[in-house]
Amino acid sequence: MIDPMAVAADVLVAAVGIATPLALAATGETIAERSGVVNLGVEGAMLFGALGGAIGATAVGPVVGLGIGVLAGVLVAALFAAVAIGAGADQIITGTAVTLVSVGLTGTIYRQFYGPAGVGLSLPTLSPLPLPILSDTPLIGSALFAQPVTTYAAAALIPLTWYLLFRTRFGLALRAVGEDPPAARAAGVSVRMVRTWAVLLGGACAGLAGATLVLAQVGTFTERMTAGRGFIAIAIVVLGRWNPVGAGLAALLFGLATALQFALQAAGLKVPYQFFLMFPYLLTLLALAGAVGRVKAPAALGRNEY
Repeated sequence: MIDPMAVAADVLVAAVGIATPLALAATGETIAERSGVVNLGVEGAMLFGALGGAIGATAVGPVVGLGIGVLAGVLVAALFAAVAIGAGADQIITGTAVTLVSVGLTGTIYRQFYGPAGVGLSLPTLSPLPLPILSDTPLIGSALFAQPVTTYAAAALIPLTWYLLFRTRFGLALRAVGEDPPAARAAGVSVRMVRTWAVLLGGACAGLAGATLVLAQVGTFTERMTAGRGFIAIAIVVLGRWNPVGAGLAALLFGLATALQFALQAAGLKVPYQFFLMFPYLLTLLALAGAVGRVKAPAALGRNEY
């Protein structure tokens, strides 16, 4: 007989795991978009973060892999910033180009490092770290308090980012740049500098998200393994109303929808499997449709005003 509590607990564990890299990437993208920059290169930063995590874990271990993943994400973000902010190129085109270049480069580097046999690559991964007493809590214990360190990092990063954006001078300058660049410049704020730092912070989060996908979930690397998660993270930023707390909750919603998809398929319901595959995306689209009309994006979002 199926235990409903056990099933619900398993769904929650899967939901939190799926949400973790999305929350990390979306938190970083929230910082970038609050400064007025739409970085479609977040998908490429995640992909390089995943590859960097795999290489670092192979050479030294998963903890070093996380660090290399973050560095890889920052480097990809720096390339985007150099072109979109430094040279003033169109942000959408630049981000798309960065992602396309990342797809090709990560595939090439992966084959150079691991060769044709790399398809069976198995990596050392981060083990869950159960918190004493809390991890024994019924239903939510294993989902919230017995996760890899990256999940705890994501949970800590959300309030820290909120504090950065809404309680610090840098956050005030960043939000001013995203709303009215000429006014911010008149107040002595370097628009290019603030936006560059915002993009680099977003790249670090995206790189960590990609490394998390490899080292805390999948345990291997494959070409194009991010499978559009970077673009989902951008949608999550909108759904979260450009607020890191809202983005975290939106990521959890998508994770829960995806976990429910797996649970419904396992239940053997006589419904075409394609319905289950589209379920999380359909739910996200419906949520976006309900949220977009009620939320105001940063006024200078996507505009190259320096």
